[in-house]
Amino acid sequence: MFDIQEELKKLPAKPGVYLMHNAKDEIIYVGKARILKNRVRQYFQSSYNKSVKIQHMVSHIAYFEYIITDSELEALVLECNLIKEHRPHYNTMLKDDKSYPYIRVTVQEDYPRILFCRQVKRDKSKYFGPYTSAGAVKDTIELMRKVYKIRSCSRSLPKEIGKGRPCLYHQINQCDAPCQNYISREEYRKYVDKALKFLNGDEKEIINNLEDKMKKAAAELEFEQAAEYRDLIENVKRIGEKQKINDTGGDDRDIIALAKAGDEAVVAIFFIRSGKLLGRDHFHMTGIGDSEKQEILTDFIKQFYVGTPFIPKEILTQEDVLDKEILEKWLSDKRGSKVNFAMPKRGSKHQMMELARKNAQNVLVQDSEKLKREEHRTIGAVHELEQLLGIENLNRMEAFDISNTNGYENVASMVVFEKGKAKRSDYRKFKIRTVAGPDDYRCMEEALERRFSHGIREQKEREEKGQDMSLGSFTRFPDILMMDGGKGQVNIAVKVLEKMGLNIPVCGMVKDDFHRTRGLYYQNEIIDFPKNSEAFRMVTRLQDEAHRFAITYHKALRGKEQVHSVLDDIKGIGPARRKSLMKYFKDIGKIKEASVEELCKADGITEKTAEEIYRFFHTATSKKNGDVV
Repeated sequence: MFDIQEELKKLPAKPGVYLMHNAKDEIIYVGKARILKNRVRQYFQSSYNKSVKIQHMVSHIAYFEYIITDSELEALVLECNLIKEHRPHYNTMLKDDKSYPYIRVTVQEDYPRILFCRQVKRDKSKYFGPYTSAGAVKDTIELMRKVYKIRSCSRSLPKEIGKGRPCLYHQINQCDAPCQNYISREEYRKYVDKALKFLNGDEKEIINNLEDKMKKAAAELEFEQAAEYRDLIENVKRIGEKQKINDTGGDDRDIIALAKAGDEAVVAIFFIRSGKLLGRDHFHMTGIGDSEKQEILTDFIKQFYVGTPFIPKEILTQEDVLDKEILEKWLSDKRGSKVNFAMPKRGSKHQMMELARKNAQNVLVQDSEKLKREEHRTIGAVHELEQLLGIENLNRMEAFDISNTNGYENVASMVVFEKGKAKRSDYRKFKIRTVAGPDDYRCMEEALERRFSHGIREQKEREEKGQDMSLGSFTRFPDILMMDGGKGQVNIAVKVLEKMGLNIPVCGMVKDDFHRTRGLYYQNEIIDFPKNSEAFRMVTRLQDEAHRFAITYHKALRGKEQVHSVLDDIKGIGPARRKSLMKYFKDIGKIKEASVEELCKADGITEKTAEEIYRFFHTATSKKNGDVV
């Protein structure tokens, strides 16, 4: 079961994308975060002001997962890709690629321009992006116009050179007016090349230039201008950030990396389709011993692609795979065209590989920690309980509880814990047959007798047939019986076990006045245990589970209108009078023994009705002598 509060504690303080799932395993929301730890926690904090839409979304979250990225920029683009792919119900849907700002440089023109756009077209222009912030893109274009004096007009040059007057940008010294031939084509191209150099990631020159101007403005006490240069530097740094998530080349490839620790490894695979990261998955590899990473990756590829319907044209791996040529031929035959393996060592592909490796490492560490915590919570709790009670080898525990409504429709539940964890396949429920009224002791006695007599009978049958005892539903007896209650319930269980000739320890789970677990009753003593111990938490879970299972069964019977009081069979008794009788006498037994005069003391019970009740319980021919129908 996914414990949201526990998983929130494991969130990293890193950028990434989170995916919210509902109980049907559908992705209902995808979001990005600069710090995953902070952002995801907000959804589950009552103090956080959430919109109605988000409140409704949170109410449907069954579990969440996340992908770590190297920057918020990558998280944004990945978020857009995942939203487009999965179309989550609670996301605002983005159409086409309009959420991605690009910078377009019209290098095919004699006097190129630098433009803002949201779509990549199949022309001869150079495109850069996508980028995070449309505002930052516009600021950067404006910056390059200021620094390199790149034109922004739509005039067709050189066809329209000399026509009309130069525009305002020339007047404010932000354009050298190639429209008037004030600058040669060659000189203008030099400025364009510098701008392209910056857009390709080399922002050092422009940043140094702006820093010199900022310092000079500050020295001359031109603080507003200095602040403007400072803001432009920040935009340059932001827009110059490397973008690894998208590649406008549009290739299909899988990126495979792994993390290894001891006898376990996690393989992470990123699926790039048409240049976009549309999904990822991770797989646990066990029993690897001292195998090298090459061997692990090769084994994974053989097992994974044998059943995969789509084979990409390129598979990038963290290590060179073994039998590379044979694997390439095998996958090429499956795909119907050439498939290549590669191990990137630099550039954006290598950076993407590092991203996959980090995610694999993150999953491995978290799962390892989760396993240790789970063992401490379950097996560790059992060991603590063994020490408290002085019993060894407590593998299987069975707990019982009784549920009824005012003494009618008694039911019992049996829940099973093995190695400190619930084993729901072995849960059983009993509809009590022989007890009328709220007699929990007799109800418990019947449930235990039926449980163990059934088990003994099934053991004999399996023994005669030579069948495995462990496969029967009742053949496996508990190492300890955990009764919901104290001395009384324990004594009932001991009585039944002695009658059956069974030697099984019995322990009572004692509750306080607030119905909370407070201790254990064992061998005529109350044993207190620390409230912060794992044993305490496990016993509490066991007791709560037994109670929940009994209540659930009882409610199911009531929901089917199968709950029927013996009082309902008496003429003149409806829901109101039945309620009045139970409120006054507390149980069916006292009603059966009451005289006509005593029955009249209950609200709404007339003498005539009292005589009907008395006659019903005291007529020798009555077949409904208090039993529950």
